[in-house]
Amino acid sequence: MTTDFALLLLRLVVGGLMVGHGTQKLFGWFGGYGFSGTAAFFGSMLRLRPAGLWVAAAGLSEAGGGLLLTLGFLGPLGALGIVAAMTMATALAHWPKLWVSENGFEYPLVVAVVATAVGLIGPGNLSLDAVLGIQVTEPTGFLAGLVPVIAGSLVALLTRVPAAAVGEQETAGIRREAV
Repeated sequence: MTTDFALLLLRLVVGGLMVGHGTQKLFGWFGGYGFSGTAAFFGSMLRLRPAGLWVAAAGLSEAGGGLLLTLGFLGPLGALGIVAAMTMATALAHWPKLWVSENGFEYPLVVAVVATAVGLIGPGNLSLDAVLGIQVTEPTGFLAGLVPVIAGSLVALLTRVPAAAVGEQETAGIRREAV
């Protein structure tokens, strides 16, 4: 029972915070920039195209993954959504610095590791999966899900607009303001 309670605590805190983080991007809740503001940032600073597609992917990975993790519903899917979002956040916005005080990847790393741990062990008995009798073989389900997470991350990274092209757009007067 102690392990189940510990898993519930991790799921509630990390999953709940990820729901908030995703809704900042999607709807501008909790002081976020909303879809259009985040799309401007993704397009100009992160060089992702089409920016709206990647905002939707990030926001849904965070908010949807966070909700699934919080509820302990559908096994490793929530954890995989969070790992995907935190991998991209690390690669695009926080690398190579470590400490959050320097805008480093400390926070996304901790969140990704917690999500990975829950994805590998499962949500525990205090979850919707347990109540509904849904069983996903852990860690196999989580590890199999990493394949599309890695593939999607590579697609996003490999299809970014080259930095020189963004610089040329800015000098041509097409500069988009970052949020």
